[in-house]
Amino acid sequence: MRDVVVLGSTGSIGTQALEVMARRPEEFRVVGLAAGGASVALLARQALETGAQVVAVARATTVQDLQLAFYAEAQRLGWSTGDARLPRIIAGPDAATELAAYPCDVVLNGITGSTALGPTLAALKAGTTLALANKESLVVGGPLVLAAAAPGQIVAVDSEHSAIAQCLRGGRASEVDRLVLTASGGPFRGRTREQLADVTPAQALAHPTWDMGRVITTNSATLVNKGLELLEAHLLYGVPLDRIDVVVHPQSLVHSMVQFVDGSTLAQCSPPDMRLPIALALGWPDRVPGAAAACDWTRAQEWTFEPLDDEAFPAVDLARTAGRHGGSAPAVYNAANEVCVDAFHELRLPFLGIVDVVGRVLEEHVAKPGGRTDGDVGSSLVAGADLTLETVLAADAWARARATQLVAQGLGGGSGREEVARV
Repeated sequence: MRDVVVLGSTGSIGTQALEVMARRPEEFRVVGLAAGGASVALLARQALETGAQVVAVARATTVQDLQLAFYAEAQRLGWSTGDARLPRIIAGPDAATELAAYPCDVVLNGITGSTALGPTLAALKAGTTLALANKESLVVGGPLVLAAAAPGQIVAVDSEHSAIAQCLRGGRASEVDRLVLTASGGPFRGRTREQLADVTPAQALAHPTWDMGRVITTNSATLVNKGLELLEAHLLYGVPLDRIDVVVHPQSLVHSMVQFVDGSTLAQCSPPDMRLPIALALGWPDRVPGAAAACDWTRAQEWTFEPLDDEAFPAVDLARTAGRHGGSAPAVYNAANEVCVDAFHELRLPFLGIVDVVGRVLEEHVAKPGGRTDGDVGSSLVAGADLTLETVLAADAWARARATQLVAQGLGGGSGREEVARV
């Protein structure tokens, strides 16, 4: 029996993780749940159905609403007053970090965005297995996260990185030549940059394969998500950035591959269903029987692969550039993007402007490696400096502020490739 804490329980990853564990009650027990607090009724239902001991909410103002939701859910379940054993509530911006240190076997971090860095570090410090669905915390924390982790303590939940982990079982580390990340290509595969000029938020959210939240779905449309995954693969598996490729595979059946020095390539294949990598991360290194459906080999089907169009989608090259600079540059890449995604959905920035602004912010950040003397931390925290949590947070804050300024100034109609070239 493994005791599990789920961070981001009301999101896409969290709800699927609870579904996986509900099917295997003899293997998994949910002891804690954390959520932002926007879906109070769902969180209360999850807590009572799983028997979670502790529930954490980021919004302290929702505590009373959550308590009332507990009683309403208990009444719906037909519990009498004496039967209602309600969980303890912890609330506030650090609630998820506190819960991440709760005694358990596995912490599944499914929180979206760089705010998950604190919970990631807390789970690692507690010595718990970290099932990491939040790539941003690894990308922005980089060396900090790796230094805090014991060998094998981080288990990837992303389908691509889970696939790589499975393929790596087929050879020694010294035999690995390249990692190959697959990308569906998103809803705009095949379009030129010019054809992306008038993309709407609704169109960007119409992903052809995966059902994800707003930020990740938009990142998949811009290919920023694949850029973050490239950086995550580099950090998780220690393979140099120039030995990690991205190939477009629209069927999303091959989740990633490992190429070995003898010319052999191993691929992990399964229908697109996040329950499989979630279950594998929760049970690692063991597989969970019946986690998801397998490929149907009795049906004729076609699997295709094509190169990524870096002209139309420069986000992956930009991420590679941020990774080469190192230090706080990946944090800047991520933070600026989060601001730009919000601006796009609020109709303050065109679709192409997302990567354009990210490129401009990154360019400014790395412009003067020696640092500035005017108090601007923008370029004083780049490669070569010892990364600390304080410098990461400072770079994150600077990038958000600078991206906000550039959006307000109307930047966002230039060539993303030009931004990559300058950086």
